[in-house]
Amino acid sequence: MTDGTGLRDGELPDDLNAAEAGMWQAFRNGSVYDLSSGDTVVDDPHGRHPWGPGRTVRARIVCWLLLDGPPALAGRVSALKLTGVQISGSLDLAGGAVVPYVELRSCRFEREILMPEARFRTVRLVNCSVPRLEAARVNTEGDLHLPRCRFLGGVRLTDAHIGTDLLLNQAVVHRDRTGRSISADGITVGQDLQAEMLESHGELSLRSANVGVSLSLRGARLHNPYTRQALNAPQLTVGRTLYLSPAGVGGPQLAGRTPARGTRIQHFECQGGVRLDDGRFGDAVDLERARFTFTDDQELSLRRVQAPELRFLGERPQRGKVVLSGARTINLVDRAGSWPGIGNLAMRGFVYENLVPQGSFPLARRLAWVAAATAEYHPEPYERLAAVLRASGEDEDAREVLLAKHRRRRETLPPTGKLWGYAQDLAVAYGYRPGRAAVWMAVLWAAGSLAFASAGRPRSGTSTGEPPWNPALFALDLLLPVIDLGQMGFWHLDGGWQWLAAALVLLGWILATTVAAGATRLLRRN
Repeated sequence: MTDGTGLRDGELPDDLNAAEAGMWQAFRNGSVYDLSSGDTVVDDPHGRHPWGPGRTVRARIVCWLLLDGPPALAGRVSALKLTGVQISGSLDLAGGAVVPYVELRSCRFEREILMPEARFRTVRLVNCSVPRLEAARVNTEGDLHLPRCRFLGGVRLTDAHIGTDLLLNQAVVHRDRTGRSISADGITVGQDLQAEMLESHGELSLRSANVGVSLSLRGARLHNPYTRQALNAPQLTVGRTLYLSPAGVGGPQLAGRTPARGTRIQHFECQGGVRLDDGRFGDAVDLERARFTFTDDQELSLRRVQAPELRFLGERPQRGKVVLSGARTINLVDRAGSWPGIGNLAMRGFVYENLVPQGSFPLARRLAWVAAATAEYHPEPYERLAAVLRASGEDEDAREVLLAKHRRRRETLPPTGKLWGYAQDLAVAYGYRPGRAAVWMAVLWAAGSLAFASAGRPRSGTSTGEPPWNPALFALDLLLPVIDLGQMGFWHLDGGWQWLAAALVLLGWILATTVAAGATRLLRRN
């Protein structure tokens, strides 16, 4: 029977084979239909051991059951629950509305699964071998589970809508003809998207995806030597946290939690670029112990990302760049050994409010971190670091950062500017160490006083009313610009002493000018 006649009373169609007849009856009963042999080697859906006709059902019969199947037995709920079954032909559910619950475990598909624009309640494919899953714009009221499945020709979930959870834990996905392993641009997931210990060979594309709670790639291995990006997810929105962190192997998989002590750890590893530009994350971006392998033209791009916390705690990339330009976070949790070197870090416009270093991160290394981000001098990273340090009460460190900024700027100036910069640095450290001017003044005053005392009484510049000769006051009068102590106008030096007097006047003006410049910067900063 091929026209559906008699299905309303549950009669079996005439052309079903034995395996299909058993599946038909199990569907009406809502029970599991298990054709596995009990031999783990033979039953492996990813192995090469052939499954004969006794374990094979036609894809069109499966579609018949799901789209227009017989009624359930009295007191039962119809459902398709298969284990160890081989499905021949292409399973085409495109545009269909599937009401029964679907759960297939350790099944083998000979050809692709087609369900674009189909509607389901819940679909679970567990440990299945599938040539390709084509499910653009698919809609599920509940979960879409694909754990431990292997897809040889990729997965397409573009613009799909998953009501609750999307699970891809321990799945193995190879690239399609476009070079993508999973194409899920524009996907919406109501709750969690879990892809823990996922193995991706190609580009994992999540452009403009929206995940209601958390996106977990803990322990995943993304490998894409074919194109530039291994994870391409600009404009990604995650309600809580994005995890690119370790997973525990051999224990329970608890998304977002640190593996228990003694559990074997599998790190998140990525060979290929990562693009998270313009992402929005409700809680954090977690890069705990993440491992990135880039070529020189690849990068970890976090341009304009917004997250309350950025946990930059991965291993230092040996090549490629880390780009944080325009990103905004409240807490920057980082480790000194996680950041790349000079020329491989960019963070112009990167805004953070608190620094939470893990382990030792002295100021000298923090200054090297800023220098690494400014291959060409730019003041903003220095000023941001100084503002954060000052807000946390570390005023001395903030002054050191601003001093380092001026010294870095000095290297970009012409010779005259450099000379004046060295003078300011030597005299008062660009105004950030004003006490140094007093020390220089005291040294010059003492030296001048001793020199003029040994010179003897100079000739008077007036015939009457000259004050008593005082070498100390005369030296101080030379050093202090503008202020007149009544010595310079009355006493005149001859020979080499005139040059000494001129040198003291010049040094006094330099000290006064540098102190004024430093005071101006201090007042402007306050």
